[in-house]
Amino acid sequence: MIDPGIDLEYWRAELARRTRVQVAGWLQPALAAELQRCLAHDVPWGLAHRTAEGSVTTRPEALAALDAAGRAALLADAQALAARDYAFAYDAYHMVSAYKEGRDLGLLLHRVLEFMNSPDYLGFARALTGEPRIRRASAQATRYRPGQFLKYHTDIDSLEGRLYAYVVNLSARWEADWGGLLQFIDESGAVVDTFVPRFNSLSLFKVPQGHAVSMVAPWAGEPRLAITGWFMA
Repeated sequence: MIDPGIDLEYWRAELARRTRVQVAGWLQPALAAELQRCLAHDVPWGLAHRTAEGSVTTRPEALAALDAAGRAALLADAQALAARDYAFAYDAYHMVSAYKEGRDLGLLLHRVLEFMNSPDYLGFARALTGEPRIRRASAQATRYRPGQFLKYHTDIDSLEGRLYAYVVNLSARWEADWGGLLQFIDESGAVVDTFVPRFNSLSLFKVPQGHAVSMVAPWAGEPRLAITGWFMA
């Protein structure tokens, strides 16, 4: 699954030095292309969003029951909340819960989740990060479309034991002025680093770390597709 050409020693040293890296050519090319196709055509997307009552995911069947105005209202509500509080809105497929519930049998993402929690993959994650406590990987597929976003947060969660966050970027192409940028933000509110979601790259960073995904622009040429999650204790 992981491209055998990855220079483990180089990226481990860079991650230790910078606490965040973006590794190009993460997956074997044929798998990256198949995952891009899967996310573009096969995934039954729900909508992850935050309301005044908290974080929710509207399931695909509930979204299908809404007309265009109803779906737009969900996004508008999240955007309005963002003016005064933490908020987000993006299309999501929660791979772990879908796997446990036996939903969407045959979907390629189930095999990906199994591999991400295999001894070989977790061993590689421990070697790359230098973090021996990594024992499991969470995962969700994400799709950001125009107007969708993820506000500043740090990913810290004492209950889940998050150690490193990752993003496997799977949009076929992406331009920086389309938005959807992974931006790292320091305590003063300054953007100190930015990762463009290049196809088949791995964005990896130590938790906690302030970051956000900038809003996708109306002129974006395609959705921002990715598999994201955490390596956890």
